[in-house]
Amino acid sequence: MNSEPTDQGRWFTEEVQVHESSLKGYLRGSFPWLQDVDDVIQESYMRLLRANGEGAVRSAKSFLFATARNIALDLFRRRRTFSPDAFTENDAVYVLEQEPSAAEVASLNQELAILAEAIRRLPERCRQVLTLRRIYGLSQKEIAVQLGITENTVEAQVGIGLRRCREYLRGHGVLMKGDDANE
Repeated sequence: MNSEPTDQGRWFTEEVQVHESSLKGYLRGSFPWLQDVDDVIQESYMRLLRANGEGAVRSAKSFLFATARNIALDLFRRRRTFSPDAFTENDAVYVLEQEPSAAEVASLNQELAILAEAIRRLPERCRQVLTLRRIYGLSQKEIAVQLGITENTVEAQVGIGLRRCREYLRGHGVLMKGDDANE
């Protein structure tokens, strides 16, 4: 029997598992109500391995943290017994005073970099329209006049751009199916 680790096993050990303790800290700090952090981590590992097998993972750490966050948020959404009365006064103080952890800031920065790359990959006209609409806040009419196109074209390009960005983000583990309320 060969005791040499496989390439995937080596990758998992060197690129993924090394982040487990910081991921646990991130989950405990960001989601103090989360009862079983280890289950979230195991599910995150499974999704990461599946995505890596499909060649969709550029940054294992970014994918891992984003996936764990999405799983925790999904669990929160499923908790139908949520009541504002369930929080104690100490919970409220904790939520108000907590600043983002270094892991959370790093994860958000990586997600922002992935979003910027998604926007860069859009066709030129689509990128222009989406940037003017979503970043600069111009109206469809203002964009149409500035670029010399119809408002219908502006609307279509915004839709195409948003759809392609969502697909890119999903492919890089930043969004999971159903994360977008517009779907």
